[in-house]
Amino acid sequence: MAVPSAWVIRFAARIPEAGTVLDLAAGSGRHTRFLRDQGYRVVAVDLDTTGLEEFRGDPDVDLVEADLETGAWPFGETTFDGIVVTNYLYRPLLPRLSEALGPGGVLIYETFAVGQEAHGRPTNPSYLLHEGELLARFDGPLEVIAYEHGLDTVPRPAVRQRICARKPGPWQLP
Repeated sequence: MAVPSAWVIRFAARIPEAGTVLDLAAGSGRHTRFLRDQGYRVVAVDLDTTGLEEFRGDPDVDLVEADLETGAWPFGETTFDGIVVTNYLYRPLLPRLSEALGPGGVLIYETFAVGQEAHGRPTNPSYLLHEGELLARFDGPLEVIAYEHGLDTVPRPAVRQRICARKPGPWQLP
């Protein structure tokens, strides 16, 4: 069973209590499982939901199979209390993430950055963030709580960029 990202674990409590969280590009559901177990309702979306079969019928998890890159945004005007994205980058979706957070909602985002090419996949520049890119995209529409960029050694060497930010609204301290 895959372990949740330490970044997600660190900031998940900032998501409003008992809120609904979008796990974007949910993959095998490591964050879906973690967030559900923390008391959140989770909407897990991916192009292929076969890795999420364990959640079928779970009253606290909604599975959505959607192509986020060529299809329409599957959630219309729905807003979320939290959005979690790890190891996924499709730049045209970034503005949509700010819009999809409700007041006080929290974005937790972590993915690969330029420099990753020296450590393995991904190596395609389309999937690698430039230095400061998450800050440039989200500082303004959201309030930045924390940001990191650099070489991570756990679980394996990788160059990552991370941000935790919230949409202005009522504060709830963890």
